[in-house]
Amino acid sequence: MQRRLWVLGIFTVVILLMTVLFSPIPQSVAYHQFADQTSFFDIPNFLNVVSNLAILVSGLIGVLFVLQCYRSPGQRCFINRAECWPYLVMFLSVVMTGFGSAYYHWAPDNEVLLWDRLPIAIGVTALLAAALMERISVRVGLWGLPVLVVLGVVSVLYWYWTEKLGAGNLNYYIVVQFYSLLLIILLGIFFSSNYTRASDMNKVIALYAVAKVAETFDQEIYDLEQIVSGHTIKHLLAAVAIYLIVRMLQKRRVLQAE
Repeated sequence: MQRRLWVLGIFTVVILLMTVLFSPIPQSVAYHQFADQTSFFDIPNFLNVVSNLAILVSGLIGVLFVLQCYRSPGQRCFINRAECWPYLVMFLSVVMTGFGSAYYHWAPDNEVLLWDRLPIAIGVTALLAAALMERISVRVGLWGLPVLVVLGVVSVLYWYWTEKLGAGNLNYYIVVQFYSLLLIILLGIFFSSNYTRASDMNKVIALYAVAKVAETFDQEIYDLEQIVSGHTIKHLLAAVAIYLIVRMLQKRRVLQAE
């Protein structure tokens, strides 16, 4: 195990060093020009705003489920109750994303995009902490949770600060979001889980990847029928991905205790 941890550690350091060497990536102004700008019931960008309800609901379901597990003496979802914490933080961040994203899509610009990205960064890093708990040790994941969440928050605040200075740099936010997901995959490859249904996390990440593709082709998807845009689809797929995590926790069983 130690050798594999060293490999992942060195790989992480290399990625961070490469991030420093990359040219800064500013936030494109065109990013805020979404394909579907239809207003309905006096709500601007209607579908992009209200589709966040799906994200909000999936997050609330997750929060309620984790709290139920934490309070139940006979719960079978977690070997150690401490393992509830990263999932609770993650699902709470999903709830905040539902509000933050709706707020952003109401009047898109960099000022409000901050409140969309902050909970996303928190959620992804909390999910990485959960993977560390389940595949390395509860102690590692528990200590790593606040550190990773702070790194996620700092990556967003750094982007926002550089934008205010007129020299935006998205590099660290991009690395924190996507490298965290890559690390979850690598942990799944190199280390066994204490639970069944561990492969469900790969389906979650794959679905999120499809959601990002839909976001990339926002205009092209909207042009097909002028009904729904790629960004709205992204919100719905992200909500499904979050619900898949809830289902994974509900159905999984313990394989081995630490």
